[in-house]
Amino acid sequence: MTATQNPPHEQPKTASDSGERRYATVNPFTGQVEKEFDFTPTEAIDGIVERAHAAYQQWRERPIEERAGVVRRAAELMDERREDLARLITTEMGKRHEEATGELYLCSMILKYYADNGPGFLEPQPIQPLMGKGEAVIETRPIGVLLAIEPWNYPFYQVVRVAGPNLVLGNTVILKHAEITPQCAVAIEQLFTDAGAPEGVFTNTFLRIDDVEQVIADPRIQGVTLTGSERAGSAVGALAGKYLKKSVLELGGSDPFIVLDADDMAATVKAATMGRMQNTGQACTASKRLIVTEELYEPFVEGLKQAFSTFSPGDPADPSTSLAPLSSERAAQDLHAQIQDAIDKGATVVAGGKRPEHDGAFVEATILTDVTPEMRAYREELFGPAAVVYKVKDADEAVALANDSDFGLGATVMSSDLDRARAVAERLEAGMVWINQPTGSSPELPFGGIKRSGYGRELSELAVFEFANRRLVRTVPVKKPQQPVGG
Repeated sequence: MTATQNPPHEQPKTASDSGERRYATVNPFTGQVEKEFDFTPTEAIDGIVERAHAAYQQWRERPIEERAGVVRRAAELMDERREDLARLITTEMGKRHEEATGELYLCSMILKYYADNGPGFLEPQPIQPLMGKGEAVIETRPIGVLLAIEPWNYPFYQVVRVAGPNLVLGNTVILKHAEITPQCAVAIEQLFTDAGAPEGVFTNTFLRIDDVEQVIADPRIQGVTLTGSERAGSAVGALAGKYLKKSVLELGGSDPFIVLDADDMAATVKAATMGRMQNTGQACTASKRLIVTEELYEPFVEGLKQAFSTFSPGDPADPSTSLAPLSSERAAQDLHAQIQDAIDKGATVVAGGKRPEHDGAFVEATILTDVTPEMRAYREELFGPAAVVYKVKDADEAVALANDSDFGLGATVMSSDLDRARAVAERLEAGMVWINQPTGSSPELPFGGIKRSGYGRELSELAVFEFANRRLVRTVPVKKPQQPVGG
């Protein structure tokens, strides 16, 4: 993305101002650098991988109940430290404190889910052989050391989605977190260490991007998972293919929110607002394209305008704040450039559209209509508080517009007629479809997409199998030697 900003804002001091770029906490509300961390030295990487590999050799042999116990204890520690960890999230990426504590509550649920259910997921699955006698079973075994490359927008949630199932399974994890959330990364490693994970079972690193290939290429690394941008996913997916490593990619999204009918317009607008504005719109599964049938379009847009007018910028640590800053000044510039491109090419601004006169990485809560294919906002993911509303004549046109996207992560269908909603949901090209509720997340529900939104699944039972050896064991009875005939 390219970016301009209007009105001009003073650039905050960044970690690169004093020399080499580092992992750094740059508070997006104040623009101040609060803490910096040096990169992991390139020469130290081999030792990190070796320790993770050595840990794997021991970790996989520990009883699954012990591995699950460590994961459960990590969840308990997260509960105990929730307020302190939430402050870290708010400081590093600007999430409102209420949403930060909510993220940590969900993380605890995920870890407990795998601690409680993982042993059952790993039970051998019998198969009835079609030919011959004996038995066959599928065993679920770990495969080794994984590299997890994770983003800043949910700095704990994205990590525990990988760590929970894989630590219970018996894999070990090396983390490369986003460069703007280093203190969250350190805190996550400390959680697992304090929960009893031996050295090397879960390791945080401050890897340079240029060193990622060295890790993936290492024969001791057996898989790589990434949540991030299309560009990052394309690069990591190519490296995983080059070195024959299993990969899971959760990339961008431009989720449609289809309104077919509305017995309660206020409730529908509330759902759309929540779906678009949660985490200041910085979610892959946010409801970014609001597709509304023509008879409901005007009241829907008016209701949405009223809802968006209530968002005002403020300190994300203040409980009264309704609009938090974006994660960084660059993110705010990028989003505003996309909005301005649409305005310059004829889009209608129903609400917002500007950078507010407020310190911090803010963009106004924005509603755009009359967006057309030549505008960036039509094809690109808008990662922030900006919604695009489209008018369609019927369900067929809604489906066509929803599927006219390079992405295929989540989708929402709103209708009081469940049969009608399910019929539309059946035709949507998405990895997840929610009916009468914006796309969400829960430990037992599979999470992932199709098309340029990536591949593979996190959460639910499916996550346990992504980096597992689904090993067949076929047992045939020993044939007893025949007794000789006669004396």
